[in-house]
Amino acid sequence: MPKSVTPMLFEPDRHETPGGSGWDPSQVRASIRSIVADIEESRLPQGHWPPHALDHEGELPRTGFKSIYLGSAGVVWALWYLQKEGAVEIRLDPCAAIEQADDAYQLEPDTGEVVPSYYLGEAGIRLVHWRLTQSDEVANQLYAAIERNIPNPTNEALWAAPGTMVAAWHLWEATGDERWRQLFVANVDQLWQTWQSVPNTDYCLWTQDLYGHIVQLLGAGHGFAGNAYPLLRGASLLDVERREELFERCVATLRATAVFEGGAANWPQGIGTPRPGRTGMLVQWCHGAPGIVTSLAAYPKLRSSDMEAMLLAAGDATWMAGPLSKGYGLCHGTAGNGYAFLKLYRRTGDPRWLDRARTFAMHAMRQRNRMHEQFGRGRYTLWTGDPGLAVYLWHCITENDALPALDILG
Repeated sequence: MPKSVTPMLFEPDRHETPGGSGWDPSQVRASIRSIVADIEESRLPQGHWPPHALDHEGELPRTGFKSIYLGSAGVVWALWYLQKEGAVEIRLDPCAAIEQADDAYQLEPDTGEVVPSYYLGEAGIRLVHWRLTQSDEVANQLYAAIERNIPNPTNEALWAAPGTMVAAWHLWEATGDERWRQLFVANVDQLWQTWQSVPNTDYCLWTQDLYGHIVQLLGAGHGFAGNAYPLLRGASLLDVERREELFERCVATLRATAVFEGGAANWPQGIGTPRPGRTGMLVQWCHGAPGIVTSLAAYPKLRSSDMEAMLLAAGDATWMAGPLSKGYGLCHGTAGNGYAFLKLYRRTGDPRWLDRARTFAMHAMRQRNRMHEQFGRGRYTLWTGDPGLAVYLWHCITENDALPALDILG
């Protein structure tokens, strides 16, 4: 594996060199079964999972976390999905578990108050609830949460409309009900109004009012890529003029903000002054090249040679940086970076991307084992821990590039 890449693109101490055995599907299947068994055995009598020390600071909700990102909704979805896919058999009743999580969230919200957020609040929980139960009442509650979140000033995916409108898109795809299409388009209108030209440039960005700071971010978690993602997913619902402008803006913004070195490319967290304590160049799903690839993968193939070149260069930067030393999860870990390779494999058909995804999968399994030994327990969250890793491992077997509970609901 090349190690001559300049640290201009990433910080070497944040990454590891993959090692150990090569791709072994039987070992991967065994790891999935082991992870799922541990998740089921670790569910508390109250119906939730114990939070991991790396996932919280300070006082915890009595009923644990319930969100799709960090809590029970994401764990339940992963177990249900893996059983639906034929990867495992589970003892848990997913419908009863998600109903319990939804009720618990309403009584004791994870963040102290009910928020519509897709990743961290009501919309994500109720999307999983609807998927598992098909409840009309839950669908109506979900509609209200998405609608309420349209003017959210954070202008990013974790808290605001770019996240919750993903739920509207899933309901439109699943049901064909016109109200979901209209709700999605209403969110598009809000995003378009807040997507502004950057002074003295030829590209556009959103401005985030995030955690007390006014910033202009680029990544999948909090910035441009995460906002562009639902627009690209729902591009067929846009009028022709807006759709064409969307495609042109995506290329212009990535081209203007990319940092290239030796055929690889990465993006800083944002333009201008970064949030205090934040490093400039990360290579993970939430900030950096991997999230750029997964978010922009719905861009039409072969429409733009610049876009194709930038996505491939982002994949090369992700590979050359190596697995993330901080963990194996989706948001800021090795599995999340691996999804960039699965996306590029689907886009190009080049087997080297699948090989790279599987190399990261084997390394992520070892990382999970090391962390389990260190803490004496698993990490029971979809986006930072074991359930998300189990789905990624399964997708490396089945050659599926869909990010869990974001691209796909099952």
